[in-house]
Amino acid sequence: MAIHKPNPLVPVLETKRTILRGHTVDDYPDSHAMWSEEIVVKHISGVPSTESESWERLLRYSGLWQMMKYGFWLVEEKSTGHFLGEVGFANYKRDITPSLDDLPEVGWVFAPSAHGKGFASEAVAEAIKWGDANLPENKTVCIFDPEHARSIKTATKNGYTKRGIADYMGGPTLVMERTNPNHAS
Repeated sequence: MAIHKPNPLVPVLETKRTILRGHTVDDYPDSHAMWSEEIVVKHISGVPSTESESWERLLRYSGLWQMMKYGFWLVEEKSTGHFLGEVGFANYKRDITPSLDDLPEVGWVFAPSAHGKGFASEAVAEAIKWGDANLPENKTVCIFDPEHARSIKTATKNGYTKRGIADYMGGPTLVMERTNPNHAS
């Protein structure tokens, strides 16, 4: 298989243990494998992604950077190059009540092999640092299944506080928000 280069619009970010970079076509198998895991999707959709859904997600990641000037990064372990997960910002124009007010929504998902090792907190912190320096909005939001304790803990560690419970896809959804400390009130 040909090696594809990451999208040049996506900045490369580094933490002590990870590299956040743009997705390539070659990342599809790892991304699809992760999104096919029941433990990964349990608190997201509850349904493992099909090959087509995973492919569409990969294309959406690239399109976000093109259209919104922000999007998702692939997260890999710096020392091994192993795929860990995905983290970034989006505006999905969700049918959620109350509205997310078109604010950038930070999100993350990690492969089971990366769970419980602090990779999510580390990569999310770096993505938020980038967002603080580059997003024009004063706030960002994130949404979760109210039962998803691990993601709520990661969000809280990174400065997110409860905004409220919203109705999304017929169920309760926790909405958290964070104010960018670099913006004047």
